[in-house]
Amino acid sequence: MNKVFESPAQAIADIGDGATIAIAGFSVGHRFATSLIVALRDKGVKDLCLVCNSLGDPGALRGQILAENKQVKKLVAAFSVRPGTPTSSEDQIAAGDMEVELVPQGILVERCRAGGAGIPAFYSPTSVGTELAEGREIREFDGKPHVLESAIRVDYAFLRGYRADRLGNVQFRGGSQNFNPSFAKAARVAIVEVDEIVEPGAIPPELINLPGIFVSRIVKTAQSEDGKAWRRPERRPSDKPRLYHGKPALTRAGIAKRAAALVREGTYVNLGVGIPTMVSNYLQDRNVILHAENGVLGYGHMVSADDEIDPDIYNAAGQFVSLKPGASFFDSVTSFEMARGGWIDTVILGAYEVDQTGSVANWSTSDAKRGGIGGAMDLLSGEGDLVIVMEHCDSKGRPKLRRKCTYPLTGKGCVDYVVTDLALLRWHDNRFVLEEVAPGFTPGEVLELAEMEIAVGPDVRAME
Repeated sequence: MNKVFESPAQAIADIGDGATIAIAGFSVGHRFATSLIVALRDKGVKDLCLVCNSLGDPGALRGQILAENKQVKKLVAAFSVRPGTPTSSEDQIAAGDMEVELVPQGILVERCRAGGAGIPAFYSPTSVGTELAEGREIREFDGKPHVLESAIRVDYAFLRGYRADRLGNVQFRGGSQNFNPSFAKAARVAIVEVDEIVEPGAIPPELINLPGIFVSRIVKTAQSEDGKAWRRPERRPSDKPRLYHGKPALTRAGIAKRAAALVREGTYVNLGVGIPTMVSNYLQDRNVILHAENGVLGYGHMVSADDEIDPDIYNAAGQFVSLKPGASFFDSVTSFEMARGGWIDTVILGAYEVDQTGSVANWSTSDAKRGGIGGAMDLLSGEGDLVIVMEHCDSKGRPKLRRKCTYPLTGKGCVDYVVTDLALLRWHDNRFVLEEVAPGFTPGEVLELAEMEIAVGPDVRAME
């Protein structure tokens, strides 16, 4: 048995118009099946349905180049657009030329896993109480509502591995398993692009992450990797405090530091993108284990120096990180089992709005077809504490602490703490209680800049 193909073009030669293709990969561009994607673009097939986490940024060798070439008719993804990143796909979605089905990240991989396992549908607590659950079948189990989710099957899957043998056995490296195993199982034809092809037996059985029975074709990558691209340190704007009433609030780093202090010792913690990623830098000397949706447990601080970066060790935001002793890697299905199964003790996320019922909106500023759900809804469906970190008001000075969220909900009645650049709020007795304010501010000034009703605690302290 030999599943090796001579070139990417040969490996995708039978893909025709209207095919459904799952493209695995998570955040970092160098771990996508770029050779296969370029070959598909050059083949020019049209009316494709793409299943993926996101299409990526303009010009990136990901699904976005297929959208730029007007080859995509439908998108099934956790992210359709990202704020501040105009794309061809966003223009096509807005014009009605591209159909979109937004799916929470953990449910996307679970639907694919179910498709490969011969399970036609399943119930999940994810997305209950949000617009995504409207019109869907909902059933209660143990007194808790669950949404019916259907399995996903695709014609082809494009995967990226570290190495494979000619029998189709694949090894992934570091945190780069992500969507690959579930997408392979959902596909009629799984095609894996790898850095190295070896003979059977060269990969020890215990290092095979995807058995060859799930793989139809293997091809060696034809894209040369630009090492400088993934080594380039991330450029960040200076972290200046926002002014309220002419006085400085906490910086974003200050918000992250205060949120870190809420984390209990001996716990497992998930950090979202944006301000939450900065929290990791304040947990280094703590008895805390960090979890990332792409499939890492036990990562440490963010790194940028050439000699510190490993291209396969990164967090859910695609930032390169260090590892702590005892760290482990796994795929996204396992990662979200940890979240929905209640194994994560604390989740720290950013948000657009929080309202006085404890509900949160953090994935869309427009409508339920244009935004980025990511893994947030799955993370909220677990049983851990939810800490929201954000600035007190938006860039136009409007309050983000609302009576009722104006944006589509991510989760209903689920927030335990809110840390802003002006305040610390704790959910207690079915209301938010103000416990701390930024240095130099009074409780009255903080409440004035919020729309929701907030109780004032008996001993309001200054935030450290």
